[in-house]
Amino acid sequence: MARSMWKGAISFGLVHIPVELYPATSDHSLDLHMLDRRDFAPIGFKRYNKNTGKEVSWDDIIKGYEYATDEYVVLSDEDLRRANPEATQTIDILAFVDAGQVPLIYYEQPYYLAPGKGGDKVYALLRETLRDVGKIGIANVVIRVKQHLAALVCVGDTIVLITLRYPDEIRPTDELKIPDENSKAAQVTPKELQMARALVEGMSERWKPNQYHDTYREDVMAMVKKKIAAKQTKTITMPDPEEEDKPKKSNVIDLVSLLQASLGKKPARASTDDDDDDDDPPPRKSRKPSDDEDDDAGDAPPPRARKSTSHSPVHARATAAKKPAAKKAVAKTAAKKPAAKPAAKKAVAKSSAAEKAPARRRKAA
Repeated sequence: MARSMWKGAISFGLVHIPVELYPATSDHSLDLHMLDRRDFAPIGFKRYNKNTGKEVSWDDIIKGYEYATDEYVVLSDEDLRRANPEATQTIDILAFVDAGQVPLIYYEQPYYLAPGKGGDKVYALLRETLRDVGKIGIANVVIRVKQHLAALVCVGDTIVLITLRYPDEIRPTDELKIPDENSKAAQVTPKELQMARALVEGMSERWKPNQYHDTYREDVMAMVKKKIAAKQTKTITMPDPEEEDKPKKSNVIDLVSLLQASLGKKPARASTDDDDDDDDPPPRKSRKPSDDEDDDAGDAPPPRARKSTSHSPVHARATAAKKPAAKKAVAKTAAKKPAAKPAAKKAVAKSSAAEKAPARRRKAA
């Protein structure tokens, strides 16, 4: 475990809890050095005296506050401690609030708090109290030379101090172009909201922090090993000209198609207003055929009507007028045909009797 970076006490009311502060995070970022591209030598930075240009060691460096141009007040560590001894040694709890009332944007840096000598019982008392009431403590603490607003949060069996940003450190969003919920350009349809909700519910799971890791760092380290194995440690890779010449992607987003694709569905084909002109006209309502039209009914479907005349009443009357003439032509053609065979005559006779039967029933009625 790292060495404690601060020793003091938690104070609220008359309660005094000795604690020690430890860093709660470690940095695993890529440690890249700056090199001179001419000979690949590392670039160094010196702490130097701006008047003489000579390098200054750490032992000769002190702190100072510039109160005027090139005029400083020297402040030693003891001066900083004496300015407010209590503030530099105490985590002073100001209030207890619901954790949900503190927006996440205020949280900054976490630290572990461990009980100091003789502080086990009061440490456990504060921890169990925070668990029982479901609140966090808001406190002031001075770390190094800066006072922080902080939150005391119970995480498992450990009390964690998380430094908070002050309200004036949070930049306003007035200058950002954030769409309003009533904006027409950002209007969300119920269908889009339903699909997005289904996507969120499908991706919901329990929080498992161990399954997340820095994949980008792993990919870069894999590339480093690959270049070492290929003995290309001094090779400078330049951008591919073909990649730079690729056209930029369109900013037009079909949100529904993206949601459908995310849900594993086939995206719907985009339609245009011109597609309506190519659709077939709606079928005409069928009517009960008359006695004269029964003979003309066949198994084949009626031919598709043309758009220009299919709905014209004049065309309908002309079509009805042509039907009797068509019947006479069929009758003449049947008269010229040779006599049918006996079996065929019987079938025709039965068919004629079946056709005349409804007519007789109607006359009787």
